[in-house]
Amino acid sequence: MADPRDEVFRRFDLKQAPRPAYVVWELTLACDQPCTHCGSRAGTAREGELSTEAALAVVEQLAAMKAFEVVLIGGEAYLHPGFLEIIRALRKAGVRPTMTTGGRGITPELAQQMANAGLHSVSVSIDGLEGTHDLFRASRGSFAAATEALKYLKAAGLRIAANTNFNRLNRDDAEPLYEHLRELGIVAWQVILTVPLGRGADRPAMLLQPWDLLTLMPMLARLKERAFGDGVLIQAGNNLGYFGPEETLLRSPGQGLTEHFNGCQAGKLVMGIEADGAVKGCPSLQSRHYIGGSLKDRPLEEIWNQTPQLAFARTRTVEDLWGFCRTCPFAATCMGGCTFTAHSLFGRPGNNPYCHYRARVFASEGKRERLVLRESAPGTSFDNGRFEIVEEAFDAPDPRPTPRELVKKHVSRR
Repeated sequence: MADPRDEVFRRFDLKQAPRPAYVVWELTLACDQPCTHCGSRAGTAREGELSTEAALAVVEQLAAMKAFEVVLIGGEAYLHPGFLEIIRALRKAGVRPTMTTGGRGITPELAQQMANAGLHSVSVSIDGLEGTHDLFRASRGSFAAATEALKYLKAAGLRIAANTNFNRLNRDDAEPLYEHLRELGIVAWQVILTVPLGRGADRPAMLLQPWDLLTLMPMLARLKERAFGDGVLIQAGNNLGYFGPEETLLRSPGQGLTEHFNGCQAGKLVMGIEADGAVKGCPSLQSRHYIGGSLKDRPLEEIWNQTPQLAFARTRTVEDLWGFCRTCPFAATCMGGCTFTAHSLFGRPGNNPYCHYRARVFASEGKRERLVLRESAPGTSFDNGRFEIVEEAFDAPDPRPTPRELVKKHVSRR
């Protein structure tokens, strides 16, 4: 059963001095699946990726700054030649190594090697039942491989979890997908929204509209209540929010406990490292706007403490918000929600229409907000296009393609 005391943010006072307690480290951008919603547009290694020797030096800097947990990602982290050595170094340095993976290349042998190296836990990305997941991954057999990976990892003695991006293609898979994951023995399931970041920006019809949260959030809350009884912790990602009737349940780290969203933690307790050594406050932030420096040129402590690109969430006030978020009664706590999500829509943070409370306010007035693409993304890693908000009657016709039409369109763009 998932232990709520083991959740990283339960261990830290959010009002403490900023430090990179929770680090997501992209070891390589090389990947063995061409996922159609990938924010980093992974596939080919970045130019000038850190060598194993350089990565081990980064481990020492992370330990010196009292990092608690490092999540190894890619691309696929296991495609970096020093993958296992980096895990061992993190463990030896007293930093908890974990991993997020698509699982395509995980064999029983690799799973055991990961466990022997000291990996604490692994979260496998599964974005729907077999047909939907394979469509997302643009790779037949991907669902079966991810399912087998979870089995191999569990057999090796590792704690296993899953994570899912929700959007129009897979939201109807949520309940049967939970059944599948529960049977595999996961201890936690992180649920987040697909946003127009990277390849996700190329498929705006796939995205949920803000009013879709009116049905998605209560459904996930019902699943979470059920999961408590199954010993599974469903965790709402930082871009899934905010402050609707189910807020405290969805944020709860354990049955009977309460929590709520406390604003973007990028550069406060969270940090991202790209494979070439670039440092930003969150792994999903748009690289062009939020990289504070490179570990090839400057020490981590200097980048963390001295660059404005990593300090934005530390200094953000309600005055920095705009649109609905500026006048929201939760503004001083929420601070506009997830930064990379808002930026992916409008090219700047501070106004986030993917908000349950906000959708409920508009619905109470007989209205809803529609996001309309006005400028496409340029096609680089962690890039975004530009959208505008159109207000309309809540019962206005929905011009979006049906799920079947959407699948055809999605397949045609693979």
